[in-house]
Amino acid sequence: MQSSDYFTWNADPIAFTIGTIELPFPIAIWGIVAAFVFIYFGYQKLIPDNLSDREDPDIPQWKFWTLILGSFILGQLIFQILPSPTFSQIGPIQPRWYGLLFASSFVVGYILMQQMYTVSGRTQEELDKLLTYVMIGTVVGARLGHVLFYDPAFYFRYPSQILAIWNGGLASHGAAIGIILAMYLYINKVREMNFLWLADRVVIVVAIGGAFIRTGNFVNSEIIGRTTDLPWAVVFENARGLSATEQMLPRHPTMLYEALLCIVIFIILWVVYKKYQSRPPEGALFGSFLALLFSGRFLLEFTKINQAAFASNWSINMGQWLSLPLIIIGLWLLVKKVDWQRES
Repeated sequence: MQSSDYFTWNADPIAFTIGTIELPFPIAIWGIVAAFVFIYFGYQKLIPDNLSDREDPDIPQWKFWTLILGSFILGQLIFQILPSPTFSQIGPIQPRWYGLLFASSFVVGYILMQQMYTVSGRTQEELDKLLTYVMIGTVVGARLGHVLFYDPAFYFRYPSQILAIWNGGLASHGAAIGIILAMYLYINKVREMNFLWLADRVVIVVAIGGAFIRTGNFVNSEIIGRTTDLPWAVVFENARGLSATEQMLPRHPTMLYEALLCIVIFIILWVVYKKYQSRPPEGALFGSFLALLFSGRFLLEFTKINQAAFASNWSINMGQWLSLPLIIIGLWLLVKKVDWQRES
């Protein structure tokens, strides 16, 4: 069959464009950094000394916004005297679909976690702290995972590119490790919480978040599959790293397979969570998530082109090797740790 017989994907990854905005005066970059420092320490001063850990601070709105505005003004005044790089225009601003979907995964996840925290009697402050930990763990873990697992030779040769996250390169296995470490650090800062209780709830939002992110990969025509003649194959005209001839070949839409896998896992986890009246046996959802997601990921890797050049001759690829220990951990939790007869 010819490439014209298949669905062709050539969408622009840029969602929309906002033209250049000229600012009335230069903005000092170090002044912005200083403002955030002032806000952090100023906010600590606004919190009453006798406030318990589980109480939300009752800060008047006018004091809060005065702190925000005053911090930014003070930061700019200081660096009108001290040297600092500045910018006098913004744009053009070109939000990409991938970025919007990535951000949407956190928004939806936050809403779901808010429901689960409320049911469990946890505070809004604890949830906000969790969001910070998980966001940092996701981005840092995903980036370092890509650097170390898929293209270490390039990044060790050009270390400055490690921070160039805007050029692409996030690994889901690295994100998984980053989130696990973030949760471990988080529970050490929150009273009366254990790792498995938290992990059982975080994986629910990670599952639906994965669907958003893999859809973003489809928009970007990245993480594409091997060639195939299946009727639902897709021609990715904008796929990077392929020759013009290779771009016209029909391929597995592997990123959509993974998005569908994440949706199915989310439904399973949510049904189990509700079946146990929001108190599933500890480790049940976390173990199920690891076993299901990475087993599915292991199988779907057979439809995907190799992402690690150094592993081109391996019998199974890097993604599959990284999936195996996570599958084993998930199965071990389900068999050895979960008490299915007792609620958490």
